[in-house]
Amino acid sequence: MSGQIQVQTTDGSFACYVARPATPGPHPVVIVIQEIFGVNAGIRSIADAYAAKGFIAVCPDLFWRTEAGVFLDESVEGDWDKAFVLYKAYDRDKGVDDIALLVKEARGLEGANGKVGVTGYCLGGLMTYLSAARTDGDAFAAYYGGGTDQYLGEADRIRAPLLYHLASADEFIDAEAQAKIRSTLEGKQNVELHVYPGRNHAFARPGGNHYHEGDAQLANSRTEAFFSRTLR
Repeated sequence: MSGQIQVQTTDGSFACYVARPATPGPHPVVIVIQEIFGVNAGIRSIADAYAAKGFIAVCPDLFWRTEAGVFLDESVEGDWDKAFVLYKAYDRDKGVDDIALLVKEARGLEGANGKVGVTGYCLGGLMTYLSAARTDGDAFAAYYGGGTDQYLGEADRIRAPLLYHLASADEFIDAEAQAKIRSTLEGKQNVELHVYPGRNHAFARPGGNHYHEGDAQLANSRTEAFFSRTLR
C-alpha cells in the first residue's frame, strides 16, 4: 500500500512517497533517500521492498526547493545533465534540516513504532552520513555516499549505529577518498563498514547500468539485518 505525505518547513512543504506493510503495526520507519535522479521508479521499488519486509518506508523529494517532483531515468537522453544541474544547486545543509524534520514526523506516523532509520544511495548516501552526524535518527545505512570524505570532521558527532557500504571501483569516490573514509570510520564501535571488491558506483541501483545482483543482495541483506537489529 502506497501513498504520500507532506512535510512542512519554514520555506514551504515537500512531498514524500510512503510505502506501508500490508500487516498491522507497529512498524519501524525507514527513510529512503534518493540518488540524483529523484524519487524515481528505482527508489520507489526500494521503498516497496522495505514495506514488504515490515517497514514503513518514506522517500523525501530532496530537490523540491529547485524543482518538485523530479523523476529522472539514467537511460533517458538529457536526464543525466538535468540531474547534475539539480545536484549542483542542492543545498546540503538545508537538506539535512529537511531530513531532521522528516525524522520527527516519521516517529508519529500512523502504525509506526517510534523508531526511525535512514538509508540512501549516492547523494542519498552522503545525506545519510550527514544525517547520522546532525539528526537524532536511530540508525543509518549509507550506500557509497559521494563527498563523504569532505565531511569526515563530523564523524565524532555520530552516536547512533551507522552501516556504510563502499564500492572499491567507485568512479565517483576515488581510492584516496575511500582510504580517508575507511581510516576514519573503521574501528569505531558504532560503525560497520563493508567494501565490495570490483564493484562500481551504484552497484545496488535496481535496473542501473552497474547493478550487480549478487553484491546488491549481499549489501541489502546486511542493511535489512542491521535495521531489524536496531529498529525493532
